[in-house]
Amino acid sequence: MTMEFKFDELKSGDRLPSPSGVALTIMQLVQKDNCTLLQLAETVKTDPALTSRILSFANSAALGAHRPIANIAEAVQMMGMQPVRNFALSLSLVSKNQKGQCTAFDYTAYWMKSLAMAVAISAISARERTVSPEEAFTLGLLADIGELALATVWPIEFAECLTTAHGDELLRLEYDRFAVDHKQLSIMLLKDWGLPDIFIDALQQSFGPALAEVTRTTRFASQLGFARQLTHYCVADDDTRTELVDALQQAAVSHNLEGETFTQFLNDTLQEWHAWGKLIDIKTDVRKAFPKVKAVQEPVLQGLDLLLVDDDPLMLTRLSKQLVSAGHRVETCRDGASALKQVLEHKPQLLITDWRMKPMDGLALCKILRSSEIGTNLYIIMLTSAETEDELVEAFDTGIDDYVTKPVNLKILLARIRAAQRITNMQLALEKDKEDIQRANAELATANRRLNIMANTDILTGIPNRRYALSRLNQEWETAKRYKRPISVLVLDLDYFKTVNDTLGHDAGDEVLVHSAKLMKSAARASDIVCRFGGEEFLVIATNTDANASLLVAERIRKLIQTCQPKNLALPRRITVSIGVACSVGHKTGWNELIKFADQALYQVKSSGRNATQLASF
Repeated sequence: MTMEFKFDELKSGDRLPSPSGVALTIMQLVQKDNCTLLQLAETVKTDPALTSRILSFANSAALGAHRPIANIAEAVQMMGMQPVRNFALSLSLVSKNQKGQCTAFDYTAYWMKSLAMAVAISAISARERTVSPEEAFTLGLLADIGELALATVWPIEFAECLTTAHGDELLRLEYDRFAVDHKQLSIMLLKDWGLPDIFIDALQQSFGPALAEVTRTTRFASQLGFARQLTHYCVADDDTRTELVDALQQAAVSHNLEGETFTQFLNDTLQEWHAWGKLIDIKTDVRKAFPKVKAVQEPVLQGLDLLLVDDDPLMLTRLSKQLVSAGHRVETCRDGASALKQVLEHKPQLLITDWRMKPMDGLALCKILRSSEIGTNLYIIMLTSAETEDELVEAFDTGIDDYVTKPVNLKILLARIRAAQRITNMQLALEKDKEDIQRANAELATANRRLNIMANTDILTGIPNRRYALSRLNQEWETAKRYKRPISVLVLDLDYFKTVNDTLGHDAGDEVLVHSAKLMKSAARASDIVCRFGGEEFLVIATNTDANASLLVAERIRKLIQTCQPKNLALPRRITVSIGVACSVGHKTGWNELIKFADQALYQVKSSGRNATQLASF
């Protein structure tokens, strides 16, 4: 290989690890000058898995959100465009490169180590604030991407390097073979993907000895070095961890981590690593040291469920015994018709059939099976005497996968069956992957539904919150407008609620709010939507309801709250409610104006002594 490494040529060959799908769309979108956070959030939402992971990261301890973030638009706004772009890039690379062709490269161990690095540097950055934790996470995940790149571009050659050398010797061998080592290639890829210069410079410095000059870059390089020590600790077995902990404690001192603070930080990092592993499907539960790479062994092929069809009983008996001895589970049939029935009922993995049989021959059997769903993935080997080339072409066109000439040579037949075993194993693996994906999608859908419920539900009372109320009112307003139906809004405010908090405390206030919400739900109709609007204020959306009917609903709620007081609370005065009602029939105003009119009616009630209902006039 030439000693001049040409990154652009390698990149143009589309062989390097690269983002795809939504991640690629996000990268292209963020490059545009007119890209907005809303556009970015809408693009992220097209990928449920990415949405779930960004929400999880936005709510992680590293970012220190003051309240739960359940909306992807809020998460994107909190993280920023570039961090979301880089985060999507890194997760895309994870999902695409869990396996590969480099037999000596441990893909599982690579991602386990990379995730530990991401979590560690994110946690350190959250404490020291040299860079943002979300961007540090991306750099940690991709810090050693050059290793994956070599395994992807030169799988055979890199496997030879891995089995020959380690450490600095491996870097020298890589450079001799590829004119670049994995550290240099990591830097090139991160530059090409547009990561900030401070990341590139700090990563490059972290590969060498510490510099005396104190700058933001050198501080971040020091943090990366400490994160690597944490990474080695995370992925080590228990015995090795015991050996590593002293050096780790010494290094932690320069990052203001000592005593119980260090222990807590270490435990938190490990927990976060395991949590992220579950979220993005990276194993973190391997607690034994990684073994040295061994020579790749031929995988053990499992015996097949096999159907053998031939009209010669002697040959059928002899072959079936030999195939059973070879580890297969064998059923036999004497003709094509009975074989067809057997396939439909028992679904074998391999069919070995004679060609010339009566009344249904092997070719007719194959044709029928290939035209049915059950025979689509069935591997078929034809036993045949010396047929002409045209006849063999016809047999392959009909759908056979292979053939063996008679008299049957067992050694050749078993070799052909091993090919069938490999194909069958691949089909089973693909089927399992498909099931795993379907299960993961179902779990993500469930998680997204839960997040949606959380985002739209008031935690204290269990009824819909302000976010849901405004969204639902907009929706119901458009429906009412389309079908020319009336719609009413009730704004309710608990009277003198502040005195409950001041006199009995906030726990008592919470109890009053929960009690009142239950009464409102009880008094409202099934079609009414009762929401907590904020504090002691509630809102009821009454669809297809005119002014008179909405006043009846309001009075029913008011009387029930006045009558049914909370038990076991020594209230300074009875709980009552003031209600403002607004109804729109002609839909000349907007839904937000409807709330304002109901608010004005509520204000009139408050000014007139409270504990009453008032219809807005407009």
